[in-house]
Amino acid sequence: MSGHPTPPPGARPAPLPAVPRPRRPRRADPDPIDRLAEQHREFIAAAVHPDEIAALLESDGISDDRTRARYGCRNSFALAEELYERVERTHPEPAGPAPDPWRIGLLGCLLRGVVFALPGLAYVLGAPLLAGPRDGSGLPAGTVPLLAGALCGWMWNQGLAHRAYSWLALGDRDACRRSLARGAPVGALLCTTVACLAAGDGDPGAVAFATGEACYLGAATVLLVLGRERALLHCLTPMTAGALFALVRPVPDWSGLTLLTASLVAVVLLAVHEVAPALRESGARGRRPGSVTLLGVPGGAPERGPAAPRLAASLPYAVFGLGTGVLVLYATLGEVIAHGGGTAAAPAAVALTLSMGPAEWLLYRFRSGGLAGLRSTSTPAAFWRATSVTLVQCLAGYLATLLVLAHATAALWPEAPDLDGVHLAGLLLLGAVLWTGLLLQSFGAVLGAAVVCCATAAAQTLALATHPGDPHGIGLLVYGVAAALQAGLVCGLLGRATAHR
Repeated sequence: MSGHPTPPPGARPAPLPAVPRPRRPRRADPDPIDRLAEQHREFIAAAVHPDEIAALLESDGISDDRTRARYGCRNSFALAEELYERVERTHPEPAGPAPDPWRIGLLGCLLRGVVFALPGLAYVLGAPLLAGPRDGSGLPAGTVPLLAGALCGWMWNQGLAHRAYSWLALGDRDACRRSLARGAPVGALLCTTVACLAAGDGDPGAVAFATGEACYLGAATVLLVLGRERALLHCLTPMTAGALFALVRPVPDWSGLTLLTASLVAVVLLAVHEVAPALRESGARGRRPGSVTLLGVPGGAPERGPAAPRLAASLPYAVFGLGTGVLVLYATLGEVIAHGGGTAAAPAAVALTLSMGPAEWLLYRFRSGGLAGLRSTSTPAAFWRATSVTLVQCLAGYLATLLVLAHATAALWPEAPDLDGVHLAGLLLLGAVLWTGLLLQSFGAVLGAAVVCCATAAAQTLALATHPGDPHGIGLLVYGVAAALQAGLVCGLLGRATAHR
């Protein structure tokens, strides 16, 4: 009874139950969203918004239906947000050096400085037109009409150049040419009129010289705005060669005046040639049958182009030109004007004029340094410190250049006045006023520079009229105050990123 039961004959033994074995897990399929993220990882990592990724998905043909079926998202925008969250942000630096629109060659700026200074040699060849006794105030013959015409020309052509550059900034070179073609003759006529009124009944030779000076200033403005410095330099070659020869050996009056006239005619003709295409196109458009130039085009649809620059926007630049012109005038002729005699500081004027080339290059260097500071700093305080260092370096470089030029011109100029500490300090302070004024112009804060320079010129005029005994001491004081005021304006703008645009 206690043994195993005997199976009936022919019966098969029952099988033992199977021992369960662990199953080998199958490898899970990769997440399709992860696979898509890996495929476009570089683009997704650099994206700043999910919409950029959505645009990429749509360009790859991933529709909303495919997005729902394959990726389990309701649409491509939801898929883009998911990809944006899964991939870490990395913004790689651009390949190669960063673009710098302020990089400019030094040679071109130096050439402009030379072109600014060379017209001063015209006074050597034009001396016969300025011969004569001193006027009633003790000034050399022709001084008043020449200075009046020059100041008017500086003011007018500064404003004209700004308006022309504004058209260039809008991409309308023809409008720039038309603006120059209309403004330069008007400016020459205005300057000639001012010189005639200043001369009164006398000094016909000075009036003739002032007329040529006015024509040259207008034509040179055209060529400089249009980037034809080299051509202008070539046109000045006869006058330059004749003046340098006249400094060594006397030349007949007729030959000097002939060379002077030849250079003037060449400059004027070249300026007319530069603006002629725009004038021909404007004339052809005006003669076109059925055209309405001012009101619109046939069919009643008005002719619309880029908005014209406001005339009032160029006024502060003209006022700045007048103020700086008066300051340079006093630096050169302050002693002559105050005492009715003495020696003009012509080397100082030449040094200032030549320094405008390096000044322009250093302004570009400062703007380039400001752009680099925007890239390398992350806080306003750090950016202000970086631009302050660049400002000090560029201003020191300009003043060092002006110092070298002042000593060089004083050494080369025959019978030049002594360059003592007061003269040199006043010249360097005036250089600081001019350079910081140009910097404020580039910041778009020309109104502040114009107010400071004109107020300084008015203060110096009043001081010389009431206390004419020490013109250089007065200049030192007013230049120092103006430089400090403009330096304060510059420092207030250094930390603003919008000022460096």
